[in-house]
Amino acid sequence: MTASSDQAAIAALTQRMVSGWAYGEAETIANLFVEDGTMILAGVFCNGRDEIRDYFAKAFEGKYKGTQVTGKPIGIRVLGPDVAILLSSGGVLESGETEVSENGAIRASWLVVRRDGEWRLAAYQNSPRFDASATGVSRAA
Repeated sequence: MTASSDQAAIAALTQRMVSGWAYGEAETIANLFVEDGTMILAGVFCNGRDEIRDYFAKAFEGKYKGTQVTGKPIGIRVLGPDVAILLSSGGVLESGETEVSENGAIRASWLVVRRDGEWRLAAYQNSPRFDASATGVSRAA
């Protein structure tokens, strides 16, 4: 792969997540991760693809039922031939929403690795998007 095709494949992970979520496919989302991948969300720690799959299967029947997710890359940093960091911005859209609410907006770090020629998540973590106007503290976007 060329550098630009690698970057496109890495960036496409966000849309693969959006697509899997749109159809409530826990398996699709889990398969974005390497077998021993980790996922950290507020109050959630999943270690391994099976735990990630189980988490989303339950979440799509509960708190994420009827939701959509949005996300777009805001930065990609290639660290080596098979390792990169993808930064994204997005969040969960509640039923009927067309834009992520301020309270639901997140930024995420995706540690991605190339395994068997395919880019996958080794680790994913998100945090609420910082609202600088609420505190008067300036932060980079």
